[in-house]
Formats: sequence, C-alpha cells, structure tokens
Amino acid sequence: MNGTVPPQAAVPPAWPPPPAGAVPPRPATPPPGPPSPGPYTAPGAHPAVPGPHAASGGHATGVGASGDGASHRAAPGVHAAAPSGSAADGPPHPTAPGPYPAAPHAPTAHASNATTGTASPGAPAHPAAADPHPPAPSAHTAPAGDAASADRSAPSPGAPAQAGAAPTGAQGAPVRGQPAASAAPPAGVRLDRRAPAEGAGGGDDYPLQAPDPRVAAEPAAVCVACRAGRVDDDGYCENCGHAQPRERDHMEQECGPVAAVSDRGLRHHRNEDAFAVGTTALPDGSPVSVAVVCDGVSSATRPDEASLAASRAANASLLDALPRGTHPQQAMHEAILAASEAVNALAGEQPAEADEHAPQQNAPACTIVGAVVTAGLLVVGWVGDSRAYWIPVDRSPAVRLTEDDSWAAQMVAAGLMGEAEAYADHRAHAITGWLGADAYELEPHTAAFKPDRPGVVVVCTDGLWNYAESADEMAEAVPADAAARPLHAARVLVGHALDGGGHDNVTVALVPFPAVPQGAGSA
Repeated sequence: MNGTVPPQAAVPPAWPPPPAGAVPPRPATPPPGPPSPGPYTAPGAHPAVPGPHAASGGHATGVGASGDGASHRAAPGVHAAAPSGSAADGPPHPTAPGPYPAAPHAPTAHASNATTGTASPGAPAHPAAADPHPPAPSAHTAPAGDAASADRSAPSPGAPAQAGAAPTGAQGAPVRGQPAASAAPPAGVRLDRRAPAEGAGGGDDYPLQAPDPRVAAEPAAVCVACRAGRVDDDGYCENCGHAQPRERDHMEQECGPVAAVSDRGLRHHRNEDAFAVGTTALPDGSPVSVAVVCDGVSSATRPDEASLAASRAANASLLDALPRGTHPQQAMHEAILAASEAVNALAGEQPAEADEHAPQQNAPACTIVGAVVTAGLLVVGWVGDSRAYWIPVDRSPAVRLTEDDSWAAQMVAAGLMGEAEAYADHRAHAITGWLGADAYELEPHTAAFKPDRPGVVVVCTDGLWNYAESADEMAEAVPADAAARPLHAARVLVGHALDGGGHDNVTVALVPFPAVPQGAGSA
C-alpha cells in the first residue's frame, strides 16, 4: 500500500544439471525439504544402493545393495533411486537429467557392512542404474499389497516427491506415472513376523507339528490284587486301593529249565534279596544250568545293592568260566571270589556324608549260595546262611547240601547245643561268614555231588527255610511236578513262606537235575 516491497525469503539458486559423465558437486547448504521418514540411521552409515544382488540375512534393505565403490551412472531413460539416509546425512544429491523427478529412497532399517561399502561422511553417493530384477522380500519387508502402502498416491505437480522406491512392473522395471512403493516396513507392521512362503498365505501362520503316529501310548497298568482296577501314578489301585509292588518287591524269571522267584515279604519295607539264573554249555556241548541267590545283611548299609551286585558278578563269572572248560567246582569258587570283590567295591563308593551321619553302620554285606547242574554232576557253593537242598523226584530222603555260617551251626558243630535248642535261641541267625569289606576272613565253601536219580535243587534264602527248615519239611513243601514246572514250584514255595508269616524277604530258585545212568553216584 505504501509502495515498499516486503522482504522476500532467499530462494536457493536452481542447480544446473551436471555435464555428462561428471559427478555433481555437493551443495554448501542443504535445501529445505521434508525430513526422511523411517527409523534413524547413524551418520556416516553407508546408504544401500540398488544393485544386482539382494541383501542376505534378516536385515531390511531397500531395493538392493552393492558393495563396490565405483561410480554408477543412471541408464538413459531409467529413473535412478536416490540414496537412503537421514536428515543429518545431508540432502539427496541430484541425479541424471530425466523427464521425471527422482523420489528419495526410504531409509533402511539396518545398515549392513557386509553388503555395503565404507564411505566417509560427506562423500557423495553415486547414482546407479536401476536393478531390472527386484530382490525377494526379506523377513523385515512388508508384503506386496500391504494396507499401509496401498494408500500411497502419485505426487501432485509442485509437491515434493513421496519417500519410497520406484515402483516396478511385471518384470521389475519402473512403471512411469505410478507412485513409488516403500521397501522399508511401514508404520504398524510387526517386524517379528515370519516371511510368507512362496505361494502361501500370510506370515503369521505357525503350524503345530503333528504327533508322531509311531509313538503309541503306554497301556495302563492293572492291579495285581483285584486284576481289574487301574493303577494310578502314585502306585495304588483306583479300584481296591492296593499298593502295587515296586520293581524288586516281586521278581520272577525263567531261563530254560531254571526258574526263580523273589518277594519282599509281609514285614520288610523293601526286598534285600537278589538272584541270577542262566544256562550255557560246556566245551563238549552238554548243557549246564546256573542259579545264584544272595541275601543282603539288614544291619549293614545298602544291603539291597550288595545282594544285587554279588548275584550278578557270580552269575557272570560262572557263565564265562564254564564254557572255557573250567571245572564246575573251581568255577564256583572263583564266582564267589568275584562276588566278594563286587560287594567290597561298594564300600569304596560310600559318600563321606554317609559316614558322618551314620558312623555306626557297617559296609555293605550279603550272603551267597549257588548251584551248577551238569549232566551227572551237581556243585554248590556258599558263604553265610543261605541254603541249598536236594529233593529227589521219587521223594526218597531229601538232603540239605550246605552248612550255615551262623552262631547256631557253630554251637551244634561244637556239640554245645542240640540243633533244636540252638535254632530256638535268639542268636541263632547271627551269621559268622558273609561277603563284604568288613568280613573277618572269606572262606568260600564248595561241594560236588553225583546224584543217581532225577530231582530238583532248591536254592533259597532263610526267608524260605525258616518255614521249612529240615530237608523233609522242604520236600513236603516242594510240588511233585517241580522238575517239569520249576516256575510254578517256585511260586508255590514263596506262597508257603508268605502263608507262614512272611517275616523276611523270600527268594528261591529251582534247578532240575536230569536223569543219569545208574551207578553214577549218590548225594
């Protein structure tokens, strides 16, 4: 109104297009413009430049990346993407002249040194030819057709170009007149989504693994008492409430003609007995049967482990020595020594804490008795008060084949007391011989017999012979068909002890003795 001209804002001079083949100079001051969208990129980070290879790994990239430091010029007639970066890196550099304005490249989510070169801050980024083959989408790139990128429209004349990469057509070439598609993940897109597989649906599907049809469910255990109820996880029957036996509470095994049964009994909280049975052949091919029974000493530590170690060691020693031609009686002697070494080894495994809390306890200990039956020969060996009986099939006089290492046996042998009086004493079952590190002196007993008739050998612990002490009482308890059905006979003998009170663990093994020619000998 007064004729004065208001001050005008300084308009930056228009940058002339650079000559062909020359690198445009960097402007002294950045021209005004909108800040680059996307996550912040540290200054000095080398921008991703489109190239022929897509970046690998889980980092989001632009259109492509090129690691070479050579200058790249835009191909004539093809739009060149502007370098990525933040506002702190400076303004985008002009590109080669073309009919369409260049759209600034969206910033990358991560700058990878493996796929980009190293450039000093302020060094101009060189434009490169557009990649005719777009890279495959990475795990951090939003899928095509995303709602966040579908609302982009073409820039209006005079408006700044929208951030994003140049759109591509069916073969990956830029499409003229179309808005630029962003290569960086738009706002609101989760970066932890799994990349969608080719031809599959969205990337949010996480299929569960199908169960293996080869793995079948274990059948439910049935109660041993009522034979109808299901056993719960706590070891009791859901129907009758009966506690189910543990692994060693009741054991049965049949190996060829040999059979054995062991039971915890009715008074003890665990089974401290153990057995081992087996068959093999002598060098001449004749069969041989082996049975070993051990009774853990309850006053010692870990008696159940001692009996188990002794029975296994003795059985393994016999099955190894007999096929090599070792005489059965010598093999039995060596087997008892092997069992003793196995029990002694348990004493060395005793933790120091156990000695501090229970210094009065003794080393692990047990008794042992074994039998070897070949064609025409019967060999027994023992230490302690476990016994072996010979029961003929025709029920001719039965014989006890072993002598106890006990206080009662010593009193009888010395003539100080009668057998009935000695075994009625409360000290009767105090043993004077056992396997263990604290044994006074190891004296394995062995004996060989040549029965002249068929029969069975009963190998048992005192949990059985306490209810059938004499040979005649044992013969009455053994079923008549014991030689033909040894497992059934062993079950009957264990039941006999349980019916008598079951005050101790009960273990018995039956070894049938085959018929031999007359005159071979007598037990």
